[in-house]
Amino acid sequence: MKTAVWRGLDEPRMEIAHVESWERAHGTQIGVAYEVRWQLEGRSLRLEHVGDRNIVLELGDADFFDVLASPFFNSLPTMRDRLLEPGPAHEYTMSFVRVPELTAEPSLQRYEPLDDRTVHFSSGNFEADIEFDADGLVTLYHGYLERIA
Repeated sequence: MKTAVWRGLDEPRMEIAHVESWERAHGTQIGVAYEVRWQLEGRSLRLEHVGDRNIVLELGDADFFDVLASPFFNSLPTMRDRLLEPGPAHEYTMSFVRVPELTAEPSLQRYEPLDDRTVHFSSGNFEADIEFDADGLVTLYHGYLERIA
């Protein structure tokens, strides 16, 4: 199991993830006014907004889950599809979970492998470069967050 910790660059927040594989992991995300605990088990994602509510989501027709402000979930396509080397862009339909509301909706996302373990990410009008370690976990999400452990 690998443990990773990230901190926000644009606002106060942190996440810790304990990763067994791209299909099995658990973690905690802390923002200024919330704490969300999550557990990924294959095609199911359990989320708890501490002190508020719990939900369990099923992946359905989506390719991956994506939890707002979670670098772990941005790592999933990179881990599964080995996007660490230059190559064609991949488009995914994500089950995007808003935090702390814990509401989910489909989101189209594009991951374009560049070089040096960097992927250009875009979704709607948003885009950013994301850097990854050799295992496919986010190390730097430009302007948004960085891995500190």
